[in-house]
Amino acid sequence: MWATAEAAKMDPRCTMGLRITLFVAALLLSGAASHKSQAYFNETADLPCRFTNSRNISLGELVIFWQDHQNLVLYESYLGNEKPDNVDAKYMGRTSFDQDNWTLRLHNVQIKDKGSYQCFIHHKGPRGFVPLFQMTSELSVFANFSEPEISPLSNITRQSGINLTCSSSQGYPQPIRISFWLKTKNSTVEHDGVMEILQDNDTELYNVSTSLSVPFPDDTSNVTIVCVIYMDSRETLFFSPPFNTVLPDPSPVIDQRHFVAIALVLLTGFALVFLLIKWMMKKKKKKKQQTTSSREEAINTESEETKEREKSHVPEQDDEEAPCVLHCSKIPSGNRNATHF
Repeated sequence: MWATAEAAKMDPRCTMGLRITLFVAALLLSGAASHKSQAYFNETADLPCRFTNSRNISLGELVIFWQDHQNLVLYESYLGNEKPDNVDAKYMGRTSFDQDNWTLRLHNVQIKDKGSYQCFIHHKGPRGFVPLFQMTSELSVFANFSEPEISPLSNITRQSGINLTCSSSQGYPQPIRISFWLKTKNSTVEHDGVMEILQDNDTELYNVSTSLSVPFPDDTSNVTIVCVIYMDSRETLFFSPPFNTVLPDPSPVIDQRHFVAIALVLLTGFALVFLLIKWMMKKKKKKKQQTTSSREEAINTESEETKEREKSHVPEQDDEEAPCVLHCSKIPSGNRNATHF
């Protein structure tokens, strides 16, 4: 500590008195003012020391220094001169003192710099060093997450549903949750995902991701999806760009009872048509059989009539022909010139 280092340079008779003075001052200033400071990763933090120099004491009469919660010195001004020898290596070259505002600026802030810091101001008078002021600053460090990014795990269809991941990186502190907002024409539905967290060992920054797997809404074909990261205690939200998906118009949803009723109507209709066709074919076949039978009967009748006609019209020899034939048969064959009158 500064007190120990300076005590070694002083007269031994003054060392004990200085220690007692600092101890008493610490007790008196234990209820000193405190301040909450905030800074972003890799940027600059302000550690104020709100000392009211009503007596216009010059820096040449003051000892000013800052310590962290491990009593490591960030900066020291001893009677108007900076004392880098007492500054811890982790803070070397990272601080600057604003004399007008009594503020120490800590540059290139890291997550590991979060915590409490104290400033001390002592006045060197005729009686030695007298504590004048002490103040505590609680430093919180933040890092904005990258813009959340939505990526589809598979093609989005009405059958496969919506399967997405959302990821963001290099943020601090750890988010309290990540959710998806599904926006349709008629409503907005929020789905919380299971958050996966990875922390970098060096920077202590977080990478987070989550996934979503839900059915595609039945009553729409257009869904807009947004991934939202909720930060702890600051009520800060990080939004992803909208992810739009458009499907063909959904098919009308048929109630199961309606489907059964329609099936029964169709089956009944098919059965009636089948029976009608069968009846018509049977009737046609019967008519054909009747026509064939009538034709056969007509043919048989005609055949019988033909036979009867043939029987009734058999030619009989005339009486005149019979003597002629008999007479002609007696003509001598050798007399070829004989003539019959």
